[in-house]
Amino acid sequence: MSATVYADTSLLASLYLRDRNTTQALAAVTAVARPLILTHWQHFELENAFQLRLFRRESTPADLATAEARLAEDLAAGMVVPVPLPFASVLPAARQLTARHTATVGCRAFDIFHVAAALHLRATRFLSFDARQLTLARAAGLRT
Repeated sequence: MSATVYADTSLLASLYLRDRNTTQALAAVTAVARPLILTHWQHFELENAFQLRLFRRESTPADLATAEARLAEDLAAGMVVPVPLPFASVLPAARQLTARHTATVGCRAFDIFHVAAALHLRATRFLSFDARQLTLARAAGLRT
């Protein structure tokens, strides 16, 4: 993989399910080289985000079916690439990021894990709507 983009779940959910950030998500993804990285963990978190949208009545079952079909199309087209992510391999970097930045940036564990995963996978770009996560990503040396 030459140029890879790591998008956190907030951006992915907005990319596949219409919300107030969808226009920005589409613009961000269009502006960067593809493909987007999708780990099994991100995929699980995205599935959970979709179900939360149902719970909150922000989306319908039909919306979810459309979103899942669009994700499957992007996977088949190579615009989104599934990649393995061994948790144990990422945890040391996540712990280092925690020790260096949590007290000053205020990141949550999942935010840190996203940044550590992007570093582990050698992502060329990191996309998110979370300001703290973006601050952490830049502090860790990722392009945002």
